[in-house]
Amino acid sequence: MPHTTRPAVNFRQILAGNTPIIDVRAPIEFQQGAMPTGINLPLMNDDERAAVGTCYKRHGADAALKLGHALVAGEKRQQRLDTWVDVIRRHPDALLCCARGGQRSHITQHWLREAGVDVPLIAGGYKSLRQTAITVTADYVERPMVLIGGCTGNGKTQLVQALASGIDLEGLAHHRGSSFGRTLQPQLSQASFENELAIALLQKDAARWVIEDEGHMIGANHLPECLRNRMAQSSIAVVEDPFEVRLERLREEYFTRMHHDFLQAFGEEQGWQEYSDYLHQGLFAIRRRLGLQRFAELTASLDEALLQQQRGASTEVHFSWLKPLLVEYYDPMYRYQLSKKAGMIVFRGSFEDVAAWLAV
Repeated sequence: MPHTTRPAVNFRQILAGNTPIIDVRAPIEFQQGAMPTGINLPLMNDDERAAVGTCYKRHGADAALKLGHALVAGEKRQQRLDTWVDVIRRHPDALLCCARGGQRSHITQHWLREAGVDVPLIAGGYKSLRQTAITVTADYVERPMVLIGGCTGNGKTQLVQALASGIDLEGLAHHRGSSFGRTLQPQLSQASFENELAIALLQKDAARWVIEDEGHMIGANHLPECLRNRMAQSSIAVVEDPFEVRLERLREEYFTRMHHDFLQAFGEEQGWQEYSDYLHQGLFAIRRRLGLQRFAELTASLDEALLQQQRGASTEVHFSWLKPLLVEYYDPMYRYQLSKKAGMIVFRGSFEDVAAWLAV
């Protein structure tokens, strides 16, 4: 195969080029932080890595290395080698990666070479890629930036997604940023989310960023401090569509589409239960802010709407509790937050108006 054994060191090119990365770290390390193109094919599983680590602390590097070779030997070694070779055949531009470009990637590279396959390894491993991602984000967020603001349902995310210079933070976080923000994709670890952000910035390489006006947290992920600081200094364009237009957007996204997605993912019976649980959990998450009496009233309206929907009614039945939720909770909350940024607002208009203003 046309590989070279020299280390791959152009980290930004690796990240921007969607280069497949055979990540031989243990699964627990991969879950804590990885690159989007990482394929976790560990040299050692979590238990084997823990045993080698304990041996290293007690008896030193040589004993730990010997134990590692003993734990990954024979049929187990061959199975892992066969898996690496199969992936490399499907991804001939793949690179090898471990935590720091040390023993694990070198051992993997050596075993592959013995099998007739030469694969470059990433010098410095995941640690170097991670540091590059952090540096990229810090550098790129210094470029001019416009935030898209507006109350829930104004299509801010759709506007950002439609622009070549748009960075969809909610899409990267796999969360829509509210108590009803859950998606069917689980959220990534904080490090993996930040890696995704850095790569999006690298690949888009825009002269000016367009980003939705977000809080510090998107679900369980928080925005990097450098981005938060830059957003606090950035101009804001506010989308102000009619209430009925907003309701229709929310109906399509949170009820029609989510209902369909849950049924597709889980089947009819379980999918309906997941969809019902999703709506109840979203309301439950803000019960203290609503007040327990109002929470109970809105929950009763939600239950009735679900019953009608299950009987074949349009998802418009959810307006019975969605309208008061917007009027009494979400709209006042966002308008208060926006009032504290009044000096940063440079434009207000409909979805179409803001899209046209951004295009100038």
